[in-house]
Amino acid sequence: MTRVLLDTSAYSFLVRGHSGVRDILRSVEAIFVSPVVIGEVLCGARNTGKPRKYEEDLASFLGSPRLTVLGIDAETARCYAAIVSGLRKVGKPVPVNDAWIAASAMQYGLPILTADAHYRRIPQVIVEMFSPR
Repeated sequence: MTRVLLDTSAYSFLVRGHSGVRDILRSVEAIFVSPVVIGEVLCGARNTGKPRKYEEDLASFLGSPRLTVLGIDAETARCYAAIVSGLRKVGKPVPVNDAWIAASAMQYGLPILTADAHYRRIPQVIVEMFSPR
């Protein structure tokens, strides 16, 4: 794996010092993040007693030369629609934000680094799981 898209769980475990996530990220050439993940992280930061610290940590992470923030465009929306409608047909929905993250993974052909097993329900994406332990 030379490229990876982080979901929010991967970022959260990374900032908490999870060695498995850190090791995976050290081994890849490029890291990608959806704006949806950034929004979830910023929202979570506002619910803490130290929002500025979390925002500074995020800004530092986003400043990495190996990191790219992906855009959300009409093609992402088409991927999102394919994912959500397919999951609805089989009665296995996933959280809306995770469907958007998966849509970016589908659009750009990126594996998703996550601790959330529900991504495995999405046949259009490759999932790289890590153990939260």
